[in-house]
Amino acid sequence: MADLQTLDVYDARAADYAQSFGMDHGKDPSLRDFIAALPKRARVLDLGCGPGSWAVAMAQAGLSVDAVDASAGMVEQAQQHQGITVWQARFDQIEAEAIYDGIWANFSLLHAPRDEMPGHLARLKRALKPGGLLHIGLKQGQGEARDSLGRFYTYYTVPELTGLLRAIGLEPTAIRHGADKGLDGTVAPWFTLTAHD
Repeated sequence: MADLQTLDVYDARAADYAQSFGMDHGKDPSLRDFIAALPKRARVLDLGCGPGSWAVAMAQAGLSVDAVDASAGMVEQAQQHQGITVWQARFDQIEAEAIYDGIWANFSLLHAPRDEMPGHLARLKRALKPGGLLHIGLKQGQGEARDSLGRFYTYYTVPELTGLLRAIGLEPTAIRHGADKGLDGTVAPWFTLTAHD
């Protein structure tokens, strides 16, 4: 289930988040590589789309984009953009089967409790077409905690996540590391990776 305190923060700060992080992401190297690895006019799912800026960049690149977020405030922000299909849904409500060429789960699954992650990953694998591509971004570390705004986070190491992915038949590739300032104003280390079957 979604963490209600986290959703309350995103609902209350959706406009602030869109202003701070809603820039053009078309030049992001992870997103460029993700798009380049997909077929032309591929159908993709932006899981935890936030204000929709990543989804817009994918749509502008010619992809067919479904965008979902558990926060009503974020969905409202994302729905202001043209060219993407947006609706409200939690991670455990993804029921698609073999319809997506790619899934972009960029710093969204980090809000799920650790014991729920295997189920979420299995649902995403089921939603992918054979040979489909999954992108995941997470904060790096160990344990679970809330930030100063009250948002819940689960932290991962690369070996931990790659183990979870391999357990469901996905092979991780293209790992990137970095550190950025978040909505709470603190700088945190992160990693992204892509995986395919």
